[in-house]
Amino acid sequence: MVKVIGDYVWNLLLAIDQLGNALAGGWHDETISSRVGKSILAGGWASKVWWPRWLRDHWLDSVEPDEGWPS
Repeated sequence: MVKVIGDYVWNLLLAIDQLGNALAGGWHDETISSRVGKSILAGGWASKVWWPRWLRDHWLDSVEPDEGWPS
């Protein structure tokens, strides 16, 4: 039962993250972390900001190459 509740909460958090990205003009099925990671890799706005290493690593690890706007 605990795993079921944990999965439910995780799915809700993921849905909120994706909703936030969509509301900010991003792809509906991509997380904010993936979007920021892609910006870092592409030399966009996020690459011009100093980030703590753990946060930068999180964003780069979160990149979803199969999600986002078609190139």
